[in-house]
Amino acid sequence: EGFGLVPGSTPSFSMAGADSDDSLYPIAVLIDELRNEDVQLRLNSIKKLSTIALALGVERTRTELLPFLTDTIYDEDEVLLALAEQLGNFTMLVGGPEYVHCLLPPLESLATVEETVVRDKAVESLRKISHEHSPVDLEVHFEPLVKRLASGDWFTSRTSACGLFSVCYPRVSSTVKAEIRQHFRTLCSDDTPMVRRAAASKLGEFAKVLELEYVKSDIISLFTALASDEQDSVRLLAVEAGVSIATLLPQEDLEALVMPTLRQAAEDKSWRVRYMVADKFSDLQKAVGPEITKNDLVPAFQNLLKDCEAEVRAAAANKVKEFCENLPEDSRETIIMTHILPCVKELVSDTNQHVKSALASVIMGLSTILGKDNTIEHLLPLFLAQLKDECPEVRLNIISNLDCVNEVIGIRQLSQSLLPAIVELAEDAKWRVRLAIIEYMPLLAGQLGVEFFDEKLNSLCMAWLVDHGSCYNVEAATCNLMKLVEKFGAEWAQNTIVPKVLGMANDPNYLHRMTTLFCINALSEVCGQEITTKHMLPVVFKMSNDQVANVRFNVAKSLQKIGPVLDSNCLQTEVKPVLEKLASDQDMDVKYFAQEAISVLSLA
Repeated sequence: EGFGLVPGSTPSFSMAGADSDDSLYPIAVLIDELRNEDVQLRLNSIKKLSTIALALGVERTRTELLPFLTDTIYDEDEVLLALAEQLGNFTMLVGGPEYVHCLLPPLESLATVEETVVRDKAVESLRKISHEHSPVDLEVHFEPLVKRLASGDWFTSRTSACGLFSVCYPRVSSTVKAEIRQHFRTLCSDDTPMVRRAAASKLGEFAKVLELEYVKSDIISLFTALASDEQDSVRLLAVEAGVSIATLLPQEDLEALVMPTLRQAAEDKSWRVRYMVADKFSDLQKAVGPEITKNDLVPAFQNLLKDCEAEVRAAAANKVKEFCENLPEDSRETIIMTHILPCVKELVSDTNQHVKSALASVIMGLSTILGKDNTIEHLLPLFLAQLKDECPEVRLNIISNLDCVNEVIGIRQLSQSLLPAIVELAEDAKWRVRLAIIEYMPLLAGQLGVEFFDEKLNSLCMAWLVDHGSCYNVEAATCNLMKLVEKFGAEWAQNTIVPKVLGMANDPNYLHRMTTLFCINALSEVCGQEITTKHMLPVVFKMSNDQVANVRFNVAKSLQKIGPVLDSNCLQTEVKPVLEKLASDQDMDVKYFAQEAISVLSLA
């Protein structure tokens, strides 16, 4: 009877049963597919597991489906991953929180498999359903599972256990809490580096749920041990835990309990550990407060900025602005000028471009912290050196962050050196670099103002319209013009841009003549009806007689694009005759696009 979901057997379904209840037939198929040889069918069935469970009802899901799943967890990783995810959402399908412990056996098996992503997903689902256990069920069912995993023979089960201590600790009795702390201690000194790594990665999280007395008595000693582990992969995870632990301790305990270990990590022989310290530096600074920052972190930060490994210097350079912002206000300027700025000056001419690029992305932010006079005297020479850097990314990072300097000192101060750098980027051999500066131009134009733009950058924008290196750049340059008109207005466009665009209509190169049409398409909407009708439309009409078919069919496409801007009288008396002429062109493409334009504009 039923689906034959007996552990160890292949699920089967009586076809007679299916005939008598058509609604269950698809479920029978899904259950059969759970054991199909085709992995895709098994995966499909696992993903519809909730449908099967709904059809079976809560009791049969508990007594038949879950034992069957638990017993048959030998499959492809992708199937197991889908199963681990599904089971995390199964609480209501087994009868609600009262029966949620029924989900533990299959998830326990999944938490011990070899593939890391499957184990991680099983742990994620176990953490999720732990909250649905009552305190009693947590002690009777969940906590024993954690103990079994923690003392398992295989390292896979012990690594999974590390992620489960923190979710059950707050809700169990003090006796069980003591056992959990002991298990965690044991795993922190496990023989297998993978287990110690898992313990180190969860140390900060576990510390947050412990009582303060145990943070001091247990966690600190574990942190100290893990931070001096023989494996650098363990030590670097201990750094992250150290930052979390620092946020939990009273100020007076930090110096004695945490700082010696963190100081040691900042000078670790492995660059990966020092990198982690640099990467977490802002979090650490907030956790330890102003006094320790002044006495301990400033010298440590200086050392990281001067580190022999480029990766560490780049990570520290990334934090320069944030570190300076969070310095105590009464001594901020002195610390920056005396201790940080000399290191920053060295990094501007670093041998590694990633370091210079990381610094360039944040250095402009120092101007708002140091104010106008310091910026002009000390920072401006650094910005200008970076604008002339041989690495395009460094130059671009500076240009991209100009707005904050503009607020402090005004753009005129920068303009003399800024411009050559922009021109250089605009003419860079790599088309992606040219594209990046084109896309940045409207923002730059807004910062510089219309007069400065017309005087210095207008000709550059026009030159991009005939960029031979990339069609993307021509398209971006056309879009760039449209954004500039939106910023500076139609009158500016009529006097400055439109005449230059229309002048390209007579260019001997047909690609440049086509660019005129692309620009007219983009500009018509932002320039409005009057400028389009009076200045641009006559040029489009004239180009309908072009000798090159590609130009003529683009005339048809342009008329279709700008048609909505024009009034109906103009459409009927001027546009329609031109399109009708193109509709009888000898070239098939010209005909096609002309007829399409007539149809779209309802001129037939």
